[in-house]
Amino acid sequence: MENPGNSLEWMLFLTEKYLKMFLQGTWLTLYIAVIGTVLGFILGYIIGIIQDMKINSGDFFPKRILVSFLKLVATAYVEIFRDTPMIVQAMIIYYGIRQAGVELTPVVAGILVTVLNTGAYMAETVRGGIGSIDLGQREGAWAMGMSPMQTMFYVVLPQAFQNIIPEMANTFLTNLKMTSVLNVIAVQELFMAAKTVGGNYYKYFESYLVIAVIYFVLCFLFNKLFGFMEEKMKGKTDYALAVEYMDNQ
Repeated sequence: MENPGNSLEWMLFLTEKYLKMFLQGTWLTLYIAVIGTVLGFILGYIIGIIQDMKINSGDFFPKRILVSFLKLVATAYVEIFRDTPMIVQAMIIYYGIRQAGVELTPVVAGILVTVLNTGAYMAETVRGGIGSIDLGQREGAWAMGMSPMQTMFYVVLPQAFQNIIPEMANTFLTNLKMTSVLNVIAVQELFMAAKTVGGNYYKYFESYLVIAVIYFVLCFLFNKLFGFMEEKMKGKTDYALAVEYMDNQ
């Protein structure tokens, strides 16, 4: 297309000419969001379990000291990463680690920031999911001879996992959009691609409109996918109809 006139024509022109750059930015955005969410979820699960650990008066003194220390570290970590902007965390982690003499690529730093940020938010979600499980189930497991650790892994966590799946999906969608702040440490994700393309013709508005469409399509599709998965995880409800039928007989 020669001599684009209006904004729509410029959008089509930039998309056609820099399609490869936009696709590479989209791929890197998805890559960071997926890896960051999965690893952050695992980290959040660990932190959530630590926060839920109880200190009993009958425990050995070294165990009480260790649990107290772990809970203190977990609480500090969650508060720091929940109460500071992700863009600031990216700058501190990337330049801080490099200043310490450790070579870190922007992509690795971006994934690390996403993992730590996600872990802090998922920790609170996991703790809430664990707290939503009825205490009677734990007591029943203990009465059957299961240890507190066995009860946590075989009774509580599987149910808590199902409860927090929707929040995990929301976190992934948030990460998908928040990767845009990683351009401050030179991560060549989607936002950086639009910034580069827009600078070539000084058409930033049209370039950002292109990635706005891409972000919208990605989030819309994943939102529908997660909604479908959530419905499937609920299972069938035919048994409720059967119970009602039997009651009416």
